[in-house]
Amino acid sequence: MKHLITIFLIALAISATAQTKSIQKSAPLVPATPESVGMSSERLSRIETMCKDAVQSDLLPGMVVLVARKGKIVLHEAYGHADHAVGEPLKKDAIFRIASQTKAITSTAVMMLWEEGRFHLDDPISKYIPEFKNPQVLKSFHYADTSYTTVAANKEITIRHLLTHTSGIGYGDIDGDERMKMIHQKAGIISAFTTESVSLDEMVKKLARLPLHHPPGEKYTYSLGLDVLGYFVEIVSGMPFDEFLRKRIFNPLGMDDTWFYLPKSKADRLVSVQRKTNGKWEKLPATFYDPEYPVTGARTYFSGGGGLSSTAKDYAVFLQMYLNGGEYNGIRLLSRTTVQAIMANQTGDLFYGGTDSYYGLAFGVTTPHGQGLGGKGSTGTFEWGGYFNTQYFADPQEQVIGIIMKQTQGVAGDPSGWKFKQLVGQAIDD
Repeated sequence: MKHLITIFLIALAISATAQTKSIQKSAPLVPATPESVGMSSERLSRIETMCKDAVQSDLLPGMVVLVARKGKIVLHEAYGHADHAVGEPLKKDAIFRIASQTKAITSTAVMMLWEEGRFHLDDPISKYIPEFKNPQVLKSFHYADTSYTTVAANKEITIRHLLTHTSGIGYGDIDGDERMKMIHQKAGIISAFTTESVSLDEMVKKLARLPLHHPPGEKYTYSLGLDVLGYFVEIVSGMPFDEFLRKRIFNPLGMDDTWFYLPKSKADRLVSVQRKTNGKWEKLPATFYDPEYPVTGARTYFSGGGGLSSTAKDYAVFLQMYLNGGEYNGIRLLSRTTVQAIMANQTGDLFYGGTDSYYGLAFGVTTPHGQGLGGKGSTGTFEWGGYFNTQYFADPQEQVIGIIMKQTQGVAGDPSGWKFKQLVGQAIDD
């Protein structure tokens, strides 16, 4: 009973400080002419040509693109099909599985709680999830029976390690190390999402018992750390992770099409994940995930690393909040000073971007060297993507947002991602 009262009081305290009004009030994202914000309509048409060519040549089944500048949407169009096999046209409000684009939203939730003074970024995660105490690093592995030996890590995993993918935790079915993949599969670890009746705390506590790739803080290894932080948000906030995101981020920003599990009223807008087999597009069959997610299932597992689905417009609103220094339409989610910390280099030279980019607390960020190479945006441009071929970037210097949404797997030679970013940049005309 005492435990329940404590949770209630925490939840009550959070609801009282859920969001704050800002003395700043940016306008909501709305359409405008490209010329009104210093972009060329003629040059933006090159993006349309690129998208139409990709569909007509059958390189891609379809895509939705969105470009915004200075808080105005100057391009938002759909091309091709949501399901090529049945000829269903793709629409601008189509919903996509955004997979790892979920991570930045989870990181934002963590930093909102950090702003309330609830923890240090360098607190050990075992302070909140005791199962992570005394982490172990993989030493040897035996393929014959998947047994392994470990050695004690020289330090604890911190919240900062989890945010920056330097914890050493693996990534299950998509891990680059076959040994770690087998260990995770044997333990029944979920890599992103599921339609089965599984809870977040159950999976995270199971993950805590498994070995690490390396001691925390020594390397950048893409990981399930943001799934761990989803559970951490539940512990600190006293509410389910999906409810926290709905109340603290999605409702305030008006992101009504962003969900872990889609309401029935939105399910028919979900785009099929497609692959090409024998020259024909088909729905991707079940692999390590259920393609019926996020429409069916138990609706109990909320993956902070890859479980959300959304639209191009909703995600543009989220990115605009960051370009506004943490504020959108008069609601402040983060302080400008917190956004500065999120965008700072948190990984030194550990990130695989080398001298072109580094990793902050939520995004990959372009360096001056990266800017000089061309096609990567200005210094400070932040970006990421998702497993099913969704991509985004936002350039604070130019106040530009670019989003390209696809739902494909195994498409060889798809140049639309780098072309889109390059074509957005060349359309600036001021």
